[in-house]
Amino acid sequence: MMTVTAYSALWFLPFAVPICFFVAYSDISQMKIPNISVVALFVVFAVVGLIALPFDEYLWRYAHLVCVLVLGFALNMVGALGAGDAKFAAAAAPLIALGDLKLVFMILAASLLAAWVSHRLVRAIPLLRNLAPEWKSWHVGNDFPMGLALGATLVIYLGLGVAFGSV
Repeated sequence: MMTVTAYSALWFLPFAVPICFFVAYSDISQMKIPNISVVALFVVFAVVGLIALPFDEYLWRYAHLVCVLVLGFALNMVGALGAGDAKFAAAAAPLIALGDLKLVFMILAASLLAAWVSHRLVRAIPLLRNLAPEWKSWHVGNDFPMGLALGATLVIYLGLGVAFGSV
């Protein structure tokens, strides 16, 4: 059973989905996660979290944001993660219940693999790549638009939370 409640996942999901799709699209097409999407996801937590979570848990979830932000910036400093990826992951962190961390890492691993394989496959097929030839992610060598996997991870997690979350 998941730690996240179906109630809170149901509140967060409809607001997070469009933001995550925008993040994935922006990262694939421009290799950037716009700050507006990070701020929007933070605002979703700040406002919807007051309804979706008990107040004490709501306050503690801000610690998730801080911890992931610090870790993300450290990974960015050593070149393992883009700054936009770090900021988006930090903004998404409060929407995730701490008890579901292992599950989220499994979803992230599967999302990363699926996104990387899909991206590389489409990039390698001229017929598909030429549907959007101006997308920057086709031309950046080994760099990868991780926003695609990060957004998918949050959407899948919240979707699973709606279906299988605790009551």
